[in-house]
Amino acid sequence: MSDDKKHAKRHSTAFGIDIGGSGIKGAPVSLHDGEFAADRIRIPTPNPSTPDAVARTVAEVVDSFDLDKHVPIGVTFPAVILHGVAQSAANVDKSWIGTNVEKAVQHTTGRPVLAVNDADAAGYAEALYGAAKGVDGVVLVVTLGTGIGSALIVDGHLVPNTELGHLEIDGHDAESRAADSARDRDELSWEAWAERLQRYFTVVENLFWPDLIVVGGGVSKHDDKFLPLLDLRTTIVPAKLRNAAGIIGAAALAADYRG
Repeated sequence: MSDDKKHAKRHSTAFGIDIGGSGIKGAPVSLHDGEFAADRIRIPTPNPSTPDAVARTVAEVVDSFDLDKHVPIGVTFPAVILHGVAQSAANVDKSWIGTNVEKAVQHTTGRPVLAVNDADAAGYAEALYGAAKGVDGVVLVVTLGTGIGSALIVDGHLVPNTELGHLEIDGHDAESRAADSARDRDELSWEAWAERLQRYFTVVENLFWPDLIVVGGGVSKHDDKFLPLLDLRTTIVPAKLRNAAGIIGAAALAADYRG
């Protein structure tokens, strides 16, 4: 085992960074309980949000903390990530497509980094520390916001880049009908939106047969308005970690990778 891996195993803390379209947030995370080990720092995402500009801002976030050089660092990114490379770009500059996120951030921070899709990070956090903690089998975490994000965790292992918001259902891209933004756009009542969610989640549960579905995104704080209206065979519950989930999940995944 390398010295880096020995150090990573001894660490009880990892560092998570959540790169979003409006802000870049970071904090050290206690791997024991998934809590922030220090107050989170947020810096506005630069405009334009090019790779160089964002990577420099990430370095600014990291440098705001006195981190041991061996602390694992994970970053979320709003894109499909394959072997560190962004295959898409949502709410950030399109020049990210084809860019190695890990190498870009490593260049400015001088530290090895693991990059993961933002929904995957949030979902993994819910499985480790949140609403799906202790649940065996197949867990599906779905975030309802501007689009629909998804994370699939099987027996504690993340299946990355599922992109289930883009399932074609009844001739439509699913998120164009069932995302929270569609509720706002079409001025839907909770009941009318729940009918669309019912169709979406019925298709998803028939494809994956999950043991649990967790619903995240900002609208999850209003879960009492719509979750009771759904009739599914799968237990469906609101997420617990809210806006902290991305940072926590990125940190935990980085620690698993390094360890």
